[in-house]
Amino acid sequence: MDQADIPALLSRLSSDEDAMRKMAVFKLQSSINDPAFADVFISSGGLNILRRLIMSTGGNTLAYSLQSLSRLLEVDMGWEIFESTGAGELVERVVELIVVHPLVNILRGAMSILVAIVSHPQSSRGAIRIPGAFGFRALKPAVAVYPQFFEMVVSQLNSADHALCANALMLLNALMRDAITNDSGNPKDGMGKSSGTGEEWPKFIKRLQDLGVIKAVYVLMQSSALQDLAHPLLEFQALTKVLLMKWRDVRVDLERPEHRRALKGLHLASAPERRDLNGNGGTPRIEELAADSSKKGSRRHNPEKWRRLGFETESPAWEFDTAGFLGMMDLTDYVRKQEDGFQKLLLEQSSRPMNERCPIARSSLAVTTILYEHFEVDKSDVEDAKSYLILDGMKNYDKIFRPLLLQWSRLHTASLQAFFRLWKATGAEQDDFDKVAELVRILIEQVVGQASRTKDVQEVEEELGEFEYARLRELQMELLELTFEDEWGQHLHQVRDEPKHEALQFVKEQRIRCLLSGAWFPRSLLNKNDTIRNGTQRTSSTTYRYVRLSHNRRYLHYADFDAQTTKEPPLDELSEKIDLSTISSVVSNVSAATDDSSSISTTSTLKSLSHTPKQSSTTKITINSFVGGSDNKSQSSHQEATERAILTLMPPTHSLASEWLDGLLMLLNQAPITAETNKLVNLVSEYGLKIRLLNVRLDDGYDGPPEGAGVVPSREGLDEDYYYEV
Repeated sequence: MDQADIPALLSRLSSDEDAMRKMAVFKLQSSINDPAFADVFISSGGLNILRRLIMSTGGNTLAYSLQSLSRLLEVDMGWEIFESTGAGELVERVVELIVVHPLVNILRGAMSILVAIVSHPQSSRGAIRIPGAFGFRALKPAVAVYPQFFEMVVSQLNSADHALCANALMLLNALMRDAITNDSGNPKDGMGKSSGTGEEWPKFIKRLQDLGVIKAVYVLMQSSALQDLAHPLLEFQALTKVLLMKWRDVRVDLERPEHRRALKGLHLASAPERRDLNGNGGTPRIEELAADSSKKGSRRHNPEKWRRLGFETESPAWEFDTAGFLGMMDLTDYVRKQEDGFQKLLLEQSSRPMNERCPIARSSLAVTTILYEHFEVDKSDVEDAKSYLILDGMKNYDKIFRPLLLQWSRLHTASLQAFFRLWKATGAEQDDFDKVAELVRILIEQVVGQASRTKDVQEVEEELGEFEYARLRELQMELLELTFEDEWGQHLHQVRDEPKHEALQFVKEQRIRCLLSGAWFPRSLLNKNDTIRNGTQRTSSTTYRYVRLSHNRRYLHYADFDAQTTKEPPLDELSEKIDLSTISSVVSNVSAATDDSSSISTTSTLKSLSHTPKQSSTTKITINSFVGGSDNKSQSSHQEATERAILTLMPPTHSLASEWLDGLLMLLNQAPITAETNKLVNLVSEYGLKIRLLNVRLDDGYDGPPEGAGVVPSREGLDEDYYYEV
């Protein structure tokens, strides 16, 4: 719409005919977000007309009017409408619409306006002339008239209209941020009065939570409508982190009545009258209890009043320094919800020696800290700013949204019970506290950290309660290995390379010495299923081939024999030989993954056999060479030459096959291929590495063992009934 048409538009907006006003304000909402148009509209007195329409009309005319004002505020113009006379009535009218009006299009516009009012002090670039005109303080008089305002806003989180749902969540976000970022109380304890609510911000937040905000937002985070609500949901997640941070920063001070009451509640919930009947060393304390009961109106002070609950000392306030009031909240919440289990656990622990008792309070504070670090609460501002940018071009929301963060209390309870379970399973003592805490940290990383966005919190609780300790230890070892690799990987690779090379040379020499020692290979001339021409079956004729490498390692000598001799034939009896330089390739059907039952042999196999081995193996090693070419070394001669098998060996065992196949390959400067040889290389390499790591020289001042140490006592005069004291 042209700016020249603004006077006519204002005239139609002021018309007494509803149809004309409706059409005019409909056109207005599509043009008012143009700053140039908005400036002329405001200077022409359009704000007064727009306010009059909001105050007096209904239906679509009202909806278009609310939308027009909302779009005007989006371009950061028109704020003076809330700083002029009658601003209070306008805000009350908008609040009234949210409470009593059922139409979705009106509710969307009304909530959008309130979001702008509450958020304006946080985003305003200029000075606000009337401080109470914005923020929640501007809504407070209207909310006093309509106390069900918060309940109605929270109820819209369940609306099927995603735009209305998003506006309601943005309004709640604005209210929460205004409450927790504008406290005017003592900054030291972080429990100041919120500028808008006039009450301590924890009470205001609890008021919203009691209305079901957490549950409603949790459902939205797991829903399929996440794309339409991504930004307000991400802001709510960020605000949850801010709340956790503020609660953690509140220092526990027993001079504060509410803190003192919370700590006293822990003591009373522990059923202090059910003291353990056994004192230190198992001494009965029944007499002490009887003496206490005889004193009317007085009780003896329990010297372990707080330590029996799992605190380190009898002055527990300082132990909340790390977890802050957040740790106090988590502990009291656990005790309140699990009071029976808490008392039973205390009774169970009281029957154990002090050193073996699981410190309940200390464990709860440790779990709070673990969860705090797991969700990276301290990084909320920086990380969430990055997430806002990622959202625009990303559809995989599982990496950003953490709905389980909203289930903090349930996660804390489930993790704390897992702590108790692991303490019992490991037989831990007080000195092992940090080790159990580390296991719980890994457990939370594995179960909570790996949980998908749509995974229900109940499933997570069950996994925390059922995760096997053995699997947890495996994960811990894997993490330690990864950590060690990250820290020392480069140096470790350098240390490993040298033993690996030495092991390869060692195994190469061992395999070649197997060839130097020689070996017998069965050689079948005729399969036993073959028949002669007249149909009668003949028995198979088996000869043996003896193969041996020459001392100079240049020739492979072999010959066939009718029977295997007990003494290895000398080289001069082996009539055939192969020049190793003429070998083109060595191929075999030996599997790279040999049978697990086969043992690693470090000496020659089948040097001598007193009986004939049963030939059940079909393993074959074939030695090839180029034949058929001319003697000259021209390229054409090589092209004409063909590769042909010149020697075939049939080793009867996997070990012999591994020795000769890899021995031939390594003799030809090729890498070994069988699993048995590679396993041997790794074994020697690992031993070499361990020897290097353990090669620590004794101190120069070491004088040796004391006199008489290591002397085996005499058995003279002893019978069979004796023992050594270890």
